[in-house]
Amino acid sequence: MFMKYKYMAASFLRSRGKHRFISLLKSGAKVLDVGCGNASVVAFKKVNPDIHYTGIDIADYNQTIESKNAMDHYHIFDENNFSDNIDALDIDYDAVICSHNLEHCNDRAATLLSILRRLKIGGKIYLSFPCEDSINFPNRHGTLNFYDDNTHKYIPPNFEEILSTLNTNGFDITFKAKKYRPLILFLVGMLLEPISKIKKTVMIGSWEFYGFETIIHAIKKDNF
Repeated sequence: MFMKYKYMAASFLRSRGKHRFISLLKSGAKVLDVGCGNASVVAFKKVNPDIHYTGIDIADYNQTIESKNAMDHYHIFDENNFSDNIDALDIDYDAVICSHNLEHCNDRAATLLSILRRLKIGGKIYLSFPCEDSINFPNRHGTLNFYDDNTHKYIPPNFEEILSTLNTNGFDITFKAKKYRPLILFLVGMLLEPISKIKKTVMIGSWEFYGFETIIHAIKKDNF
């Protein structure tokens, strides 16, 4: 019960975050979670128990017995053929979550196009990734500078390029924030920043204070 309220609070504090996005999906919605590590299915099914969940990743990353049992489908794909394996999935989805996955991909452009093809007409996509300015943020344990995470590849995804890809492939943008800074968490981050700086660690609100995260929501209007 505590965990359910925790994720409900996250939905309230981050009204454009992934938990809120999931909570608003219709009952029985087919959801594809691209880069499903850290047992994300557990949180998603706390806020919307009726979704039909498919998780894909390149490794079994911090999954638990609970999270594996909660998934309706779970696939581990080779990182060098990631987009091809997404294209080969035999389900079209009502929603795709791609939360902090693109920056880990060998071929971001191909991966994005593949997940766009997996959505039904009227399907929704949630994208999040480190903002372009994060290459200049302070180094903190927990990742505040883009290069704090040695599994991040290249440079941060380009905001305008992602928007252009969505627009030219039949999607309407319903929300976009180059630096997502919800007010309450921004203020918490501002208050905790001196401690975060001393400890050199990311704390509650650090991402929001700096605007670390880019978030985009879009809906598929046409096939391409």
